[in-house]
Amino acid sequence: MKPKVYVARKVPPEVKAYLTEHCDCEFWESRERPGRERFFAAIADVEGLLTAGTPVNDELLDHAPRLRIVSNVSVGYDNFDVEAMKRRGVMGTHTPGVLDDTVADLTMALILAAARRVAELDRLVRKGGWVKGMDRELFGVDVHHATLGIIGMGRIGEAVAKRARLGFDMEVLYHNRSRKPEAEARYGAVYVPLDELLARSDFVVVLTPLTPETKKMIGREQLARMKPTAILVNVSRGAVVDEAALIEALRNGTIRGAALDVFEQEPVHPDNPLLTLDNVVLLPHIGSATERTRTAMAMLAARNLVAGLKGEVPPNLVPELKDLAPGRPV
Repeated sequence: MKPKVYVARKVPPEVKAYLTEHCDCEFWESRERPGRERFFAAIADVEGLLTAGTPVNDELLDHAPRLRIVSNVSVGYDNFDVEAMKRRGVMGTHTPGVLDDTVADLTMALILAAARRVAELDRLVRKGGWVKGMDRELFGVDVHHATLGIIGMGRIGEAVAKRARLGFDMEVLYHNRSRKPEAEARYGAVYVPLDELLARSDFVVVLTPLTPETKKMIGREQLARMKPTAILVNVSRGAVVDEAALIEALRNGTIRGAALDVFEQEPVHPDNPLLTLDNVVLLPHIGSATERTRTAMAMLAARNLVAGLKGEVPPNLVPELKDLAPGRPV
């Protein structure tokens, strides 16, 4: 008998076919999220769950007593309560690697858009504000040969460093839990303490995962250490940056600008003051949002799920749950 799984998001046809081949599947086909009662009813007897962002905590696990594995269609897994999953013996997987270049491309797009005021000046042209003889009013700042500071030098950070150094001749600084000798050798990246990175960088890119240690790690004090001409770019998780402190810094000129793909509340509330500021570029969390990459992520999540249900070690078990791998003591 095939294991029963619930797929809590739309997936491409080829992913659906793969899952159907290996599992007894119920698919949620709507772009809207299933209601709470409907969702809990759907997972009552499943062994596997494929999702993206659904909080996997004691409440969910109470409603899914047969659950063996949760597969996240995301490189991040801050929606996992790993301690609760450990207690229940529920594996959790994610989808690293396949989205690195796509997110790195978007990171560079945000750097360029903020530096050259692309979104702001697009709005100016559309509103008829472009008049003859404009010059200094349209100035931005150069990206080439500037200094880039990367907070979180994982795979995506290294992909950004590659683009910055080899494509734009940028000086690359980084701060990470551990040194990355290969990135240092390949791209001339220089490891520095966080305070030094903030003080020296023309562009600060946040790429760290959201953990209790990184929550609001960029706050009023850190923003004050940045150059008044610097630009902050966040493509990690919204809660890594103290949004209220960032709004204050953008309003009073503590920093020049920001470019954000992620926010503390998503979707952004219509009353969020960020929406009123010209010196910030805002995107709707589209870091990995290309057809090819999202399909690859969904397929990797499906393969992770099927492997776990077959009693194999899933390729991408989250590090904190490695001890739950088949064949290891729980």
